[in-house]
Amino acid sequence: MSLPIRRRHGLKGECLMIEIQHVTKRYGDKLAVNDATFTIRKGEIMGFLGRNGAGKTTTMNIITGYISASRGTVLLDGYDILDNPREAKRRIGYLPEIPPLYPDMTVNEYLRFVCAIKDVKRSRIAAHLNEITELTGLGEVRRRLIRNLSKGYRQRVGMAQALVGNPEVVILDEPTVGLDPGQILEVRRMIRQLGEDHTVVLSSHILPEVADVCDRLVIIHQGRIVAEDSLEHLTRAGENGRKLRLRIAGPEAEVLQTLRETNGVQQADSLGSREKDSVDYLLQGENGKDIRAAVFHRMAERGYPILIQRPVDPDLEDIFLQLTGDSGEEA
Repeated sequence: MSLPIRRRHGLKGECLMIEIQHVTKRYGDKLAVNDATFTIRKGEIMGFLGRNGAGKTTTMNIITGYISASRGTVLLDGYDILDNPREAKRRIGYLPEIPPLYPDMTVNEYLRFVCAIKDVKRSRIAAHLNEITELTGLGEVRRRLIRNLSKGYRQRVGMAQALVGNPEVVILDEPTVGLDPGQILEVRRMIRQLGEDHTVVLSSHILPEVADVCDRLVIIHQGRIVAEDSLEHLTRAGENGRKLRLRIAGPEAEVLQTLRETNGVQQADSLGSREKDSVDYLLQGENGKDIRAAVFHRMAERGYPILIQRPVDPDLEDIFLQLTGDSGEEA
């Protein structure tokens, strides 16, 4: 019996590629994903951010149909991943954290094998693989065994297999883990290039990576979605607890103690000396409070000249810590 086709689109004027609706995944008493709801628009590079163990990979596996949700719905371009898995999965290219490679194959053999799995027309395979290997920089290693490639090149092969069949959605789970700085920059360049023609979902716990390449962020913490917005809007929302950087002339210990006692100052830290006879400090104001005038008057009373004073915009790390309320682990 054929399954009913379930296909629909988002609100008028909004072209949704992925819709996650009240998705929950339970393993016994543990909730790996807890009532997750978010959307991803066509042509968007969306960063899926969270600490290790927050539920990122579980959510990715549910989106790709690798595992099923305990409850909730996943639609890809309007097709339900459970009701119409074939149509939904045609639209997905997936690079898991550990690339699914066959080390005894050459790069060319492996990618042709993936083409066969994804029903790429035989007449198109040669041209298609030329396009993919050019994009991923694999041209010079196509005839080499995968086992003899560096980790960076193996990651590129994994990226290439995700692109076979020209899927509309490319899902990348921690694509730069274990790579050296040069390889990381190259993968980020490829992701930005992919975003020109594909919807990209980038799962990561590396804050600079997400900030560097993504249009919008979804932040997950302990299985729950705690934010879904552009980095610009999230940064604006995080401005309530603004930071202030100062350079003050005076004895470090006394200046630091005075700053910490100033009304409205939540936290004050020394950043060391950058200029003779002065020290730099970083101040965190209490939510909603502008501390510049209070700090100025307090320093004037004590006779400590302020040589430099400038606000510091909240970065993604600040926002992440505010939303998760936890600074004890690697972000």
